[in-house]
Amino acid sequence: MRSIQELMNLSGKTALITGGAGHIGKAVADALAEAGCSIAIADIDARSAEEVAMALKEKFQIKTAGYDVDLAEESQVRELPEKAVTDFGSLDILVNCAAFVGTSDLEGWVTPFKEQRTEAWRAAFEVNLTACFALIQSATPFLERTGHGSIINIASMYGCTGPDWRLYDDTQMGNPAAYAASKGGLIQLTTWLATTLAPNIRVNAISPGGIWRNQPQRFVERYEKKTPLGRMGIEEDMKGAALYFASDLSAYVTGQNLLVDGGWTAW
Repeated sequence: MRSIQELMNLSGKTALITGGAGHIGKAVADALAEAGCSIAIADIDARSAEEVAMALKEKFQIKTAGYDVDLAEESQVRELPEKAVTDFGSLDILVNCAAFVGTSDLEGWVTPFKEQRTEAWRAAFEVNLTACFALIQSATPFLERTGHGSIINIASMYGCTGPDWRLYDDTQMGNPAAYAASKGGLIQLTTWLATTLAPNIRVNAISPGGIWRNQPQRFVERYEKKTPLGRMGIEEDMKGAALYFASDLSAYVTGQNLLVDGGWTAW
C-alpha cells in the first residue's frame, strides 16, 4: 500500500492550466508544482502567464511554460494540448480554470435581469463552457495515452444554487444569469464526461464559494453571516481540492463536484 506522500506525488506529470495567471489559477498551479508537477500556464495575458511560469520554475525547480490564449478563439484553444505535449512530452492533468466574469461596464452583464443581453450571455458561454468542451476534446487523446489522465473543471457554487439578492443591496455588484448557467453547464459536462472518458481519464469539478477580493464591506458582512464557517474563501482554500483531484489521492473518484464554499450550500 502506497503512503500518502506517494499518492500525492506528481513528479513526472504535466498539468495544463487555463487561466493560470488568475487568482485561483495561480493557487492551483502552486499546489501542483509543490507536488512535483511540471506546469503549463495558459492565459489571455501572455506576460502574466510567462511571469507565473517563471516564478514557479524558480520556486519549485520544475519545468514550466507560459502560453497566451484567447479562449474565445477555438483554433487557439484546440492547439494548446499539442503545444504542451510538444514542450513537455506528455499531458497528464488538465485544469479548466479560466472564466468569463465580465466587467461592470460590459453592456447587459452586471445589470438587472430584464436588461441583460444575449451578447454578454454568448461571451460567457464561449469562455466558461464551449472553450472547455473544445479543449477537453483536443486533449483527450493525450490524456488517454497516459492511462491516468485527470481533468479538473473549476465551476462555481452558483452552478448549483441561486443567488441571494439581499447580499448585493446598496452595492455595484451583481450576479448575471449567464455566469450561473454556464457554470451549471460545466458541472453537468463534468458528469457526462466522467462516464464517457472512463476508465483512462477521470473528470471532476471544484465549485468555489465567494472568494474575498476587497468587496464592499457591507457585502462581506452579509456573506459571512450566511456562511457556516463564518468567512469568505481565499485562493489558498482551493489548493487541497486541486491536489486531491490531480493526484492518486482520488484515483477512484470521478464525476464529482466538490463544493469548497465554507458550507454555504449546506443550509
